Amino acid sequence: MEKPVVALVGRPNVGKSTLFNRLAGERLAVVDSIPGTTRDRLHADSDWAGIDFIVVDTGGIDPIDVKIGEGRVPLSVGSADFIKEIRFQAKAAIKDADAIILVVDVESGVTPADHEVSEILRKNQKEIDGEWKPPVLLVINKCDSKARRDLAPEFFELGMGEIYPISALHGTGTGDMLDALIQSLKVDQPGSFVEEEIDESVKIAIVGKPNAGKSSLLNRLVGSERAIVSNIPGTTRDAIDQSFEYKDTPITLIDTAGIRRRGRVEPGVEKYSVIRAMRAIERADVALLVIDATTSITNQDAHIAGFILDAWKSTVVVVNKWDAIEKDSYTMDGYKKKIMNDLNFMDYVPILFVSAKTGQRTKDILPMAIKVQKERMVRLSTSAINKLLRKSQELHPTPSQAGRHLKILYGTQVRSDPPTFLIFVNEPKLMHFSYKRYLENRFREEYGFEGTPIRLVLKKRE
Repeated sequence: MEKPVVALVGRPNVGKSTLFNRLAGERLAVVDSIPGTTRDRLHADSDWAGIDFIVVDTGGIDPIDVKIGEGRVPLSVGSADFIKEIRFQAKAAIKDADAIILVVDVESGVTPADHEVSEILRKNQKEIDGEWKPPVLLVINKCDSKARRDLAPEFFELGMGEIYPISALHGTGTGDMLDALIQSLKVDQPGSFVEEEIDESVKIAIVGKPNAGKSSLLNRLVGSERAIVSNIPGTTRDAIDQSFEYKDTPITLIDTAGIRRRGRVEPGVEKYSVIRAMRAIERADVALLVIDATTSITNQDAHIAGFILDAWKSTVVVVNKWDAIEKDSYTMDGYKKKIMNDLNFMDYVPILFVSAKTGQRTKDILPMAIKVQKERMVRLSTSAINKLLRKSQELHPTPSQAGRHLKILYGTQVRSDPPTFLIFVNEPKLMHFSYKRYLENRFREEYGFEGTPIRLVLKKRE
């Protein structure tokens, strides 16, 4: 089941990033007292009461100005460069989020900007089955003392319903807020049974930086002009699903908006296209990482590869626009070496050199993606795993630390999708990362797992 998305919105400097870090459980967002510090969006997994969700931090929504009587009052000089994104962000949050947390600041009191943001959110909600969607929780931040909490009721004038006074910095009141959030999401509680239609298709997400040719590739693979194609970076905003059959194998192709390096994401709608790409990666089995051959591999390509690996998805690297490259008999090998060097944390992935424009080698993409998916579902017997572990230790003895040797007792596969192996040892802290990588490579030497990440989970045997 796809995780619900919760977006934090509000004017600059109300503490959205601090709340984001609180919900994420770690310091991921830059926090600064200067309005407008958050200029791109961060996302992170969070959970409460056993319910998983994605929390999204945004840059501050800041209206250009708001009419007050006959005059117009500028609202924030500190983030003047970003004032155009108010309607983009608010409306995109309404479109893409399953719930919205509107953050305001008790120190500042109710401001014209708070009224403006509230009005935008209210106007763009839709009544579905008697409820307004997506739900909006009004959170009054910086309520660090009783005196400040007593000021919170003035925010009822925003007309957003119940208020939730909190201190994002200290965590005060966040429990009640999260209880209300989970209730508003209407997700099934842990342990409840929900009958879902089983989708047995191989789900393939096409991801990459803007203008790498992802939409052209999708059109080539499905044989139709399914997605808008343009040489203007960022044309595709939404994730697009295309289902069809390939040699009796059901396929779902997911085209996504290009992902740019953090700090290079344009304000407004483009920022919200990134979370759609992240969601596409999360629900995919295999990600086609599309690289523009004319620019070679970039730091951003490696950044996107990191997103894929963090989600434990299988990968095929597709080097597109190969027709535009002047080459000799050594060019392809040179590209492969560079890619393997720059993606050394994913050196198990297959690489295809194609041209979506001419169709060169594009017929190899789906067979490779299906092959990688099959590798993802492989299950090994416990006897085969322990035979491999014994042989690996004979070839390369386990490391020691302070006179103590790591002892690998036995292992078993606890799941596939991706292949996950539980290895019992005398002390997990004695496992050096290099030896863990060695064991992973041994699994690949013996059983393949091409294009698929392997999880080795260590557990101390009591």
